[in-house]
Parts: sequence; C-alpha cells; structure tokens
Amino acid sequence: MHNPWVAALIALFFWWFSTGILLWRVRHADNSGAHHHLFSVLYALPLLFTGIIGIHITADDMSVTGAYGAFLSALAIWAWIELAFLSGVITGPNRAPCPAWTPMAQRFVRAVGTIAWHEIALLIGLGALFLTTRGDENIFGFWTYAVLFFARISAKLNLFFGVPKINTEFIPRPLEHLPSHFRHASMNALFPISITALTFAGSCWLERVVSADTPGREVGFALLAALTLLALLEHWFMVLPLPDQKLWRWMMPDLKVSGVDGKSRRSAR
Repeated sequence: MHNPWVAALIALFFWWFSTGILLWRVRHADNSGAHHHLFSVLYALPLLFTGIIGIHITADDMSVTGAYGAFLSALAIWAWIELAFLSGVITGPNRAPCPAWTPMAQRFVRAVGTIAWHEIALLIGLGALFLTTRGDENIFGFWTYAVLFFARISAKLNLFFGVPKINTEFIPRPLEHLPSHFRHASMNALFPISITALTFAGSCWLERVVSADTPGREVGFALLAALTLLALLEHWFMVLPLPDQKLWRWMMPDLKVSGVDGKSRRSAR
C-alpha cells in the first residue's frame, strides 16, 4: 500500500468500480419505476455522511492510511452527488429536450438549465471541503474533489461545444433530454486547452510524487496523479474511436422497454 504504483492501481479500480456501480444502480431504478430513483438517493445518504466524517477524521493524518482515507472520503461525497444527478433528483429547472434549430447562445442557456442545481451542489461541496480542510495537514480530500470538479466542468463544456464521439448508452430515463444539448463536431477550440491543462496537472502531481518526503505524501500525490490522468483519458474517449462503454456494459441489466408489452431489450449498442 506504500507503493505509488499500487496507489495508482487503486485509483484506477475505484474510478472503474464507482462509475460502474452508479450506472448499475440507476439502470435498476430505470427498470423498477421512477420512484426508485428517489429511493436510491435516500438509501445512499450514509455514503455521503461517511465521506463527510472521513474528511474530518483524516484532517491531520498524513500517514498512508490518512491519504487513502481522504481520497476515498472525497470519492464518497462526489458519488452521492452524482447519483442524485443521474437519478434526476438534483438536476436543473429545464427538463425539456433542446430543439435542433436552437441558436448557440440560447442552447447554452437551456443546457445550463438542465444541470444548474447539480452544478450548484458540486460547487457547494467544493467550497465546503476547501473551508473544512483549510489549514489542515491532509488536504488530499479537497484536491481529489477539485480534480473531479474541474475535469467534469471541462467534459461538459466539450460535450456542449462538440466532440466526434458522444456515448449516450448509459443515459438514465430521468436525463433523456440531456443529449439533445450535446453537439457532434470534428473538434472544438476548448478541447486542446482541456487536454493541455489535464496533462500539465497530471505532470505536476507526478513531480510531487517524486519529490515527496513521506510515504503518506507520496501515496496521496500518486492517487491525485492517477485520477487526473484518468480524467485525461476520459477526454480522449470523446475523440478516439475506442469502445469505452464495454468497460461497464457487461455489468448492466437489460433496459426494459416502456409500453404495454412489458418486453425487454438491450439498450442501443
């Protein structure tokens, strides 16, 4: 556990597993009925509370255990907010599809309206973690959340301005209006900036891994480096013809068709 390569593999596993379990849960809720989405969010509240408590417990713990604890606590807080979004509980005031002819400025306003409450919740989480960990020895929880926050903002903006590959296979029913605000394009001006920023951030974390003076700091920065490089990989998935959906597709139950026949089919592959 003291090895930074092991830390990187752990970050990779939790990136894959946490994404998969969220997608699996919302798919089950899709098949069970709209009220099950709300149940998912309520039943997962202990995850949020565990994350908050974990941030406080690890505040001054700069050991290897403290680094892992802060990292996982931030992931727990982030996962609950993401579940609330995917379940349609915390989204935005606009829940209508965007007409194809909508001008860019109006489409942006409509797109912001689809995710406004979610973005505010994420921003509140970022501010709360900053204030909570300010002055503490262990701030890996804050930086974990910050990497996720800014990488997610970048990804959403790139989807809005246009990318070649948009995977909508796992979009849950409460968010079926969301892809209408995305745009297919060969490239957009923001994408190179996003790639450069994430590459630079990942390089900075790797430099901190090399220069770390304690095992706890080495592991903490290795976790941040791995998470940032995974965010970079997710951005490349938007432009490269790679079947990234296969990483989680095998976990997903068949999506039931809405209608009187009640038959099941697989979602579009």
